[in-house]
Amino acid sequence: FRHPLVRSAVYRSAAVQQRRAVHLVLAEATDRELDSDRRAWHLAAAAPGPDEDVAIELERSAGRAQARGGLAAAAAFLQRAVALTQDTDRRAERALAAGEATLQAGAFDVVLGLLSAAEAGRLDAMQRARVDLLRAQLAFAQSRGSDAPPLLIRAAKTLEQLDPKLARETYLDAWSAALFAGRFAHACNLEEVSREARVAAPAPQPARPSDLLLDGYALLLTDGRAAATPFLRQAVKAFAGEGASVEEVLRWGWLATVAAVIVWDHESCVAVAARGVQLARDSGALTVLAVALNIMAQAVALGGEFRRAAQLISEAEAVTEATGTPVLRYAAIYVSGYQGREGDVAKLVDATVPEATAGGQGNAVQFVSLAKAVVANGLGRYREALAPAQDASEDMPELVVSMWALIELVEAASRSGEMELARSAVDRLAARNDVGANDWSLGVEARSRALVSEGVTADELYREAITRLSRTRLRPELARAHLLYGEWLRRERRRVDARTQLRAAHEQFTSMGMEALAERSRRELLATGEKARTRTVETRDDLTPQERQIAQLARDGLSNPEIGARLFLSPRTVEWHLRKVFGKLGIRSRHELANELARVESDLTQV
Repeated sequence: FRHPLVRSAVYRSAAVQQRRAVHLVLAEATDRELDSDRRAWHLAAAAPGPDEDVAIELERSAGRAQARGGLAAAAAFLQRAVALTQDTDRRAERALAAGEATLQAGAFDVVLGLLSAAEAGRLDAMQRARVDLLRAQLAFAQSRGSDAPPLLIRAAKTLEQLDPKLARETYLDAWSAALFAGRFAHACNLEEVSREARVAAPAPQPARPSDLLLDGYALLLTDGRAAATPFLRQAVKAFAGEGASVEEVLRWGWLATVAAVIVWDHESCVAVAARGVQLARDSGALTVLAVALNIMAQAVALGGEFRRAAQLISEAEAVTEATGTPVLRYAAIYVSGYQGREGDVAKLVDATVPEATAGGQGNAVQFVSLAKAVVANGLGRYREALAPAQDASEDMPELVVSMWALIELVEAASRSGEMELARSAVDRLAARNDVGANDWSLGVEARSRALVSEGVTADELYREAITRLSRTRLRPELARAHLLYGEWLRRERRRVDARTQLRAAHEQFTSMGMEALAERSRRELLATGEKARTRTVETRDDLTPQERQIAQLARDGLSNPEIGARLFLSPRTVEWHLRKVFGKLGIRSRHELANELARVESDLTQV
């Protein structure tokens, strides 16, 4: 056929008997050895009713698809196998397997139907436990709220006697769910999940990366950082390299990035996040992809790559819209906060807090408090930053968001004259450096201690912070050290020295697009008597050819359906591409396309 739409029209207009006959001919013409999966699919489409032989072939095809990471294909094969199975008990087992694969592929509504099909058969104890587990996993995937942790804990306890390895995996899922639930987890919070996991069956030997992750997190909440850190470091190393399986990365890769930040390992955080995004793309796991893109955006933003983070957020939002995955805008909140975009943060707060509260996602509320503190500090409104910084720092105090909030609390409290509160926050931050300290952790600690110190001690601490942070890739942390040191030097009437630090801060914040802190640096420079212009970061042309084509059509006034008809794409796909275009160009509406595209095209002609 000259075009896929023609093929689709011919297929849809044919009678059912004609379609089956053609599928049978295609199956017979397909090589059994070279293309067995395609042959099985055609045989399934040709079957007029239940056919056990074809169902077995489909199961084999699903196994091959899962082995190469094709989750969507595996789910489709297994769903078709269920439809071709007549025996009730065998159908129940296949429905369970199909439900598990379909959940990973993100088709939640289909999972419910497969669960009903499974429960129609005679289930043994293990199958009943798997049904309960699948329902719990579905609850977590659909809401990321406080309903999931108790369901997952119950499933894990049931599985302890039936399948200890699966029980441990379920405890790790429960830990993930409790992390999302945060302050709304109530009785089934991180501490409770950790206690239950500690008394469960020990990890098999050699321990899998997921076992190391579970033991590390459980120890973190029960025995403290010193006991947990070795396990978390081993887990992070495995997830960052090839030690963790595809399934482990897809299920818990995002949780491994959290562990990487807990042990102050930014490079591994980025590596794990990148691997998660790539595997989710390759396998078609769109539900996982939405989360992975959010995590990757935060990971690169830690290093100051805010433009790249915006592109990832744009793609994540498009995937979320396409799949209905209930992922709140964690990365958008984080990035907008650190870029100092007060208006954007306010809109995100208004949209997020009611939804997160209703859905039981306490972690999102903590993110909101952090963003409010970051923006207020960036704008120099330190008293305003105190309450949200305290709120975020006291919620799940062993974990990442509370750590970031402590940094904000030190600055807000010290600049508001609340020195006891600031010193207490510094001590809490320093307690995270008792094991495995490095330039990132020690640099942040030195900078924070400088804020509550005076004279030579403060000067030495600021210098130490700059030296240590300059050896990392954490550009925002380094720029902040320059700013705080420059502000301190100016108050000490060392204007020439202050200008050097403030100039470095202003240039670095501006180049990263951290607007509030760039403006704060500019004001401080002006106070030293030096002129500093307001600058903006230039947009790079990184549109793909298809994105540029869609952007040009949108600029010319075509609607999404009209663009889709022109390029043989669905309106949803067009919208997805436009979101990516807006993120890359740093714009928010079609009205801005004309100017940005004119600039891009002008730049291209000069290359």
